[in-house]
Amino acid sequence: MIPWLLQAPPAPSTVQTLLGFVPMLLVVGIFWFIVIAPMRKQQKQTQEMLKSLKKGDKVLTSGGIYGTVAQIEEGSSIVWVKIADTLKVKMSRSAITAIVADGGEDKKES
Repeated sequence: MIPWLLQAPPAPSTVQTLLGFVPMLLVVGIFWFIVIAPMRKQQKQTQEMLKSLKKGDKVLTSGGIYGTVAQIEEGSSIVWVKIADTLKVKMSRSAITAIVADGGEDKKES
């Protein structure tokens, strides 16, 4: 037999093993900055918007209904939204997706 075929392959060094993880770490880092970081920023802006709701704000609900905040029940997440002259709807504060300007466009928060 040929002796060099029977030899075991050399064990990989610690440096080679660590360098094998570098591409995976780069992918995780890129994923973080492209997907997770902007999503967390958007969640924080939404939470701040919901905390700043006050009576009289014109809002857009997750169902696509435009209305005006008629009442906010303190200590709970309930908001009453007026969508017509004689119609108020009780909904969760989290169902409000945006505070809108008078023209029906979302206010840009910087």
